[in-house]
Amino acid sequence: MGIPGLEALHLLISIPFCIMYLMSLVGNSILIFVIGTNKSLQQPMYLFLMMLASCDILLSSTTVPKTLCIFWFDSHAISFNGCLAQTFAIHFNFGTESAILVSMAYDRYRAICHPLTYTSTFTGSLIKKIVIVALIRSFCIISPFVYLLYRLPYEGNIVIEHTYCEHMSMARLATADILVNVVYGLIIASSASGVDLILIVISYVVIIRAVLRLKSSEARLKAFNTCVSHICVIILFYSPAFFSFIAHRVGHKYVPLKIHILVANLYVLFPPMMNPIIYGVKTREIRRRVVHIFCRRICCS
Repeated sequence: MGIPGLEALHLLISIPFCIMYLMSLVGNSILIFVIGTNKSLQQPMYLFLMMLASCDILLSSTTVPKTLCIFWFDSHAISFNGCLAQTFAIHFNFGTESAILVSMAYDRYRAICHPLTYTSTFTGSLIKKIVIVALIRSFCIISPFVYLLYRLPYEGNIVIEHTYCEHMSMARLATADILVNVVYGLIIASSASGVDLILIVISYVVIIRAVLRLKSSEARLKAFNTCVSHICVIILFYSPAFFSFIAHRVGHKYVPLKIHILVANLYVLFPPMMNPIIYGVKTREIRRRVVHIFCRRICCS
């Protein structure tokens, strides 16, 4: 349906949506290119950042093009299998990105709290294993979502009041009890994303304690600067995601539907757009490389 209650504003809303999406594609693509083509940036922190940028592109591209088609061309139809595929892709990318953020927190913990063993710990082999585990974990915990939706009967109501297919928005169309879907969603939220967030918080509590013990104020500032970008990205990533999750399950009676849907769209648009900006501004090495590339392009032209 798009955004129920705001149909008259669909065209107007599409303008910031399109701009944010294009900024996300350009910013994350530049990030991937800069890190991937510079050997000096082939370090764990930057490799994780490149993976994060890849997930951001996939997350926004899974939903935004279809949303813009709804706004621009009134293209509301989607096949049942296409809806299942979109649901899987959204949750799979969210799970993978959450795992990458945990890995980045652990990377900062090892770099700041155990600098002498950092290089020997974070080898290329370990990073590959982390990525494989993150992908397998996401696949294993998200696949049941698809099965739980596929087994439900859908009769009569086939209109999703949303701009994209999401687990609970699909489940509510079913003409059968969806308690299993609700319970499984709660279990996943608490056992996967919830645990990820707890691990990140624990990592940063330990990091902050270690930084505050440093005698040099310059060293403390440098250590904090390496973490600020990651903390901003974590807040941007989890805040709208958990708001959307809670609104779907317990707050849908109290949160206006149009507000819920707008926040759900910001969840797949705003973090992917802001992440490359945050890291580009706060990370000197990336900023220098980007400036160098653009200056070289201008000089050559």
